[in-house]
Amino acid sequence: MTSRILVAAGFTAGVPLALAGWLALSERLLRSRGRRTAGRVRPWAWLAPGLVLLLVFLVYPLVNTLLLSTRDARSTRFVGLANFSAVLGGAEVRAALRNNLLWLVLLTAGCLGIGLLVAVLADRVRYERVAKAAVVLPTAVSFVAGAVVWRSMYAYRPAGAAQTGTLNAALVAVTGHDPVSWLVDTRTNNAALIAVGVWMTTGFAAVVLSAALKSVPAELVEAARMDGAGPWRVFRHVVLPELAPTIVVVTTFLAITAFKAFDVIYVLTNGSYGTDVIANVMYRELFVRQDNGHASAIAVLLLAVALPVLALTVRAQRREVLR
Repeated sequence: MTSRILVAAGFTAGVPLALAGWLALSERLLRSRGRRTAGRVRPWAWLAPGLVLLLVFLVYPLVNTLLLSTRDARSTRFVGLANFSAVLGGAEVRAALRNNLLWLVLLTAGCLGIGLLVAVLADRVRYERVAKAAVVLPTAVSFVAGAVVWRSMYAYRPAGAAQTGTLNAALVAVTGHDPVSWLVDTRTNNAALIAVGVWMTTGFAAVVLSAALKSVPAELVEAARMDGAGPWRVFRHVVLPELAPTIVVVTTFLAITAFKAFDVIYVLTNGSYGTDVIANVMYRELFVRQDNGHASAIAVLLLAVALPVLALTVRAQRREVLR
């Protein structure tokens, strides 16, 4: 434990010092060059540390994953596209992909809708800071800790027994309905898991959209009201178009969060009862079954599924910027 702390402290202090040393050294070397040469080289010298980190921590892992996806379980023999055939032919991965798409739609729509509603309503009350703080507070908690909290909320005991889960206790006390096994019943478990994700992520959407809402020119809103537009028409035709670029950015972040869903599922169901997502399947292939080829193929598949969604959001963002 002590050695890990020392290593972490060394990296924390060493990386900024190394970066400062590199910049000081590059500036000293550039002083001996002509002004024109220094002007051409200086941007690359300053960008070099970032480019090195990009190559080491992003490009190299991506290329290595692509190579591993074409090899066998122990990465010793080239098997071509056999891993992709095996992965796509399995019912486990197809079910996980369906659940990932469900996360993409419901998490994105839920966070965006609730966040926009909170931003608009909080802007009209005196206790705006308190209201936004209550929504943002869950984002300060890790997804694992949030999942542990919601495991207690979803706790289930048979009908007739004292309910220890908050939701079932309220359900039985208020409506007299039998308790629901939220995390086991296939009709409710995926929605229950996504609800945890929405609870954990809505605060981010609310804060960003609230900041964008305050930047909407007041004169545009006043002009629309003077022309006789009601609150809904003002929001629909004036406020919403002004928020469009920010909505695209928030949507991109939420889509990435949906594709990366893992912690909540792992803690609450571990992928059981039809709740698997791609990240859970990849985790099992790599750490439980120790199949590097299948795990890498699943990672490449997840990237292939995510890229079109990200490309569409980036395209929409560029279109809004150019308007």
